[in-house]
Amino acid sequence: MSDMRLVLLSCCAPCSSGAIKQLAEHGIDGVSDFIVLFYNPNIFPETEYTKRMNEQIKYCEQCGVKYAVLEYNHDAWLDAVRGHENAPERGPRCSLCFEYRFKRAVKFAQENGYNAIASVLGVSRHKSQNQVDCAAQNVCENIKYLPVKWDEDLRLQINRESDFYRQNYCGCEFSIRKV
Repeated sequence: MSDMRLVLLSCCAPCSSGAIKQLAEHGIDGVSDFIVLFYNPNIFPETEYTKRMNEQIKYCEQCGVKYAVLEYNHDAWLDAVRGHENAPERGPRCSLCFEYRFKRAVKFAQENGYNAIASVLGVSRHKSQNQVDCAAQNVCENIKYLPVKWDEDLRLQINRESDFYRQNYCGCEFSIRKV
C-alpha cells in the first residue's frame, strides 16, 4: 500500500509528540497523509480528559497537523470493560480498552477516507506495545494496522523541551496510582 492515509490514535501530547513530529517532518514510508485522532473515553475524571485533550489540540496546532476529537462517553467505556475493574495494569482490562478504542478509530477511518491506523497507546511506560499491537490486529479488519516503532529519542527530546501537562497514570480510574 503506497498511498496510505493514516489515522494516528493518540492518548496524550507527551506520548504522541515524537510520532506527530516524525510524521509531519519526515513521514514514514507509504504514508501520504495523516490525522491525529484523540479518542479516549477511558480517561477519568472528565476534568483530566479535558486537560489531556486541550494539550493534544495545542500541540497539533503548534505543529500544523490535522486532528479530530471524538465523543467522550465514559459510561459506554465502563460497560466495555465491566468485570475487569480489578485487573492489573497490562491485564485483560487494558486489552479490552485498546480494542474498544481501535474499533472506534476504524469506524472513523472508514467514514473519513483513511485506510491505515497507527497508535501511540503503547508508548507510555504504563503500557505494553505488544498488547496494543495484538488488540489492534484483533479489530483492524478492513483497515491496515501499522505497528510503528516511533523514535523514542525524539519523543524524549520534545518532552524535555516542552511544558506539556503530564499525568502520572494511564487514564482510567482503575489505573490511578496510590501515592
